Amino acid sequence: MEGSSVAKAFFGPSSMTYVTMLVPKPKRKRFNAIRSFTSSGAFIVGPAVGGTLILLSSVHITLWINAILFIFAAILLTLLPDKETIDKNSIPKLTFKQVVSDFTIVIEFISKNRYVSYIYIGFILIMLFSYAMDAQEVVFTQQVIGLSEVEYSLLISITGIGSVTGAAILSVFSNKFSLRHMIVIGIIMTTVGYIIYAFSWSFYSIAIGFIILGFFNVYLNAGVTTFYQNNIPTDLMGRVTSIFQLFQNGFQVLFILAIGITADIIPLRTTIIVSSLAMFVTSLIFSIAVFMPRKKGIYQE
Repeated sequence: MEGSSVAKAFFGPSSMTYVTMLVPKPKRKRFNAIRSFTSSGAFIVGPAVGGTLILLSSVHITLWINAILFIFAAILLTLLPDKETIDKNSIPKLTFKQVVSDFTIVIEFISKNRYVSYIYIGFILIMLFSYAMDAQEVVFTQQVIGLSEVEYSLLISITGIGSVTGAAILSVFSNKFSLRHMIVIGIIMTTVGYIIYAFSWSFYSIAIGFIILGFFNVYLNAGVTTFYQNNIPTDLMGRVTSIFQLFQNGFQVLFILAIGITADIIPLRTTIIVSSLAMFVTSLIFSIAVFMPRKKGIYQE
């Protein structure tokens, strides 16, 4: 797992930068919608295929097949066109001084592009509430709501179905939605899904929350990703993304610990309800900032 996390730390910023260079600006929203559709589909199909392989063979064979497919995916990545225009020999060595220099460059970018930076940082902060609540998801659904393991597994599939449906609709009608509407509708309705989840009392009520959450989370992620790609220069995107992810991962650990400690002091349902309502209030403030009239040009596609 540690190796996987290290690999993701490299892959995330580099893939974001490469996609931005490869996909023209007018096509990015549709591309991100289609990518959401494929990833959401894999979220459902993957576990089903894995379970079938385990039944037909064994866990070890299934893991080997999975590893081989990862290697095959890496080979396919090598076939992608090289879009970099920088001189690789001019790339500085990784030293402490260079890391400090990267931080300085990113801080300068944030100070010169405050609105763009604050919108993305606001999105990260709102998502921290979802990460913290997701960490308590199994305990909440099984011990507080009283669902069985089978019902919980079914809920995960239902969430995936909601995501696939939302991504399919968005990939077809992406040009009909403005970037600001995608972001605001996505974040408000995702938060509504969490509120329904927090107040749920049965399988069916929590399933409604999960469907809404899965459906509109696609709109939010596609919208924010497109906004990010359109407003961060590609020559800085790798460094900016890496540093944003560094702070996001650090605060994510703190949020999850805070939710866990709070749940030991007060009832878990109360903790989840307060977190979801705080997420909703923050989302409303975020939405007002997105729809500021004088910032409309930043969202032009």
